Amino acid sequence: MLTYPQIDPIALQLGPIKIHWYGLMYLVGFALFWALGRIRARRSDFVIQPDEVSDLLFYGAMGVVIGGRIGYVLFYGFFDWLQDPLYLFRIWEGGMSFHGGLLGVMVAVWLYARKLGATFLEMADFVAPMAPLGLMAGRIGNFINGELWGRPTDLPWGMVFPHVDQLARHPSQLYQAGLEGLLLFLILWWY
Repeated sequence: MLTYPQIDPIALQLGPIKIHWYGLMYLVGFALFWALGRIRARRSDFVIQPDEVSDLLFYGAMGVVIGGRIGYVLFYGFFDWLQDPLYLFRIWEGGMSFHGGLLGVMVAVWLYARKLGATFLEMADFVAPMAPLGLMAGRIGNFINGELWGRPTDLPWGMVFPHVDQLARHPSQLYQAGLEGLLLFLILWWY
């Protein structure tokens, strides 16, 4: 059994401003998308040019943040939102959902494809190989936050996470970072 490394979710504090690891993971995902998107756009068979990747990233970042927050509020914080409609906008209090973020990115990609005069599928074909690295960064953020742990296990790499029972659990965030993140990226990028 491994001990979960107690990592402060706040990476850096500058006066009253707190920069969380999870937010930095979003930044890492966006930076990787931008760098790899520019490389990918240099290939002549895509509808997007390298100088347009920044605009696509802006659309996608807005889609993931807005969609992720709306999804979280609708799926997990609906009654909080009914009592306090401004709850939706307090993103600094935490709360993002993968499925809301996915829907938000899909809408953003569709909107950007329309702007370029491309189809959604052409743009999705461009975006798909880079998306897993954003998922990887997000799962590392989940691990740092000690959330989304797996089922109990007696395997030697099971971890006891804070904020849950004292059972050793699969570090499923790291499995997902490695498999749906890095491995899926390598498969989609090279094939």
